[in-house]
Amino acid sequence: MTGPMTGRDEGQPLVEFLHVMRRLRAECPWKAAQTHRSLARYLLEETHETLEALDTGDAEHLREELGDLLLQVYFHAVIAEESGHFDLDDVAREITEKMVRRNPHVFGDGEPSADAAAVTEAWEAIKATEKDRSSVTDGLPPTLPALLYADKVIDRLAREGTAVDTTGDDLGDRLLALVAEARAEGRDPEQALRDAVRRRVEQP
Repeated sequence: MTGPMTGRDEGQPLVEFLHVMRRLRAECPWKAAQTHRSLARYLLEETHETLEALDTGDAEHLREELGDLLLQVYFHAVIAEESGHFDLDDVAREITEKMVRRNPHVFGDGEPSADAAAVTEAWEAIKATEKDRSSVTDGLPPTLPALLYADKVIDRLAREGTAVDTTGDDLGDRLLALVAEARAEGRDPEQALRDAVRRRVEQP
């Protein structure tokens, strides 16, 4: 079956979508004018809308938002393809290789691991070696939400055996202590705060 608008095989939806994006870049003035930088705001918006869908637990909403997020991946890949930097296959190939490399308990010669904590430790160790980090903040975007940023820094310091001083009366110190408390309980502080706000908003 071929699509009336694209003339392509609709039995391969991911391939069909790539053809759609290429045609839109060629024939839609707005899409043709976009750059990686001009699309940054839309990537951020779609990411937050996907998080909202996750919070609501609405599967249909999540499916829609994942599609919008996928649009951003394809859009950036097609722009890069036009400039000769890389294409969607390169993106898929690199993430496939990364997943295989960072999951030796599945794809390596060792025994499968049933311990999620051990998997996380191995993942972080492999990642640190690949990135050749010299600081606990290397590779952490400073624009991350503050609670998430603090959570990741505390995690990296703990892996180095460095305890975080969570004492102090300053508001920032108290927030840092709460992030450390959340980590000790195995909770995501960012998600915990979002859930708390949602509960307050939904109260009658």
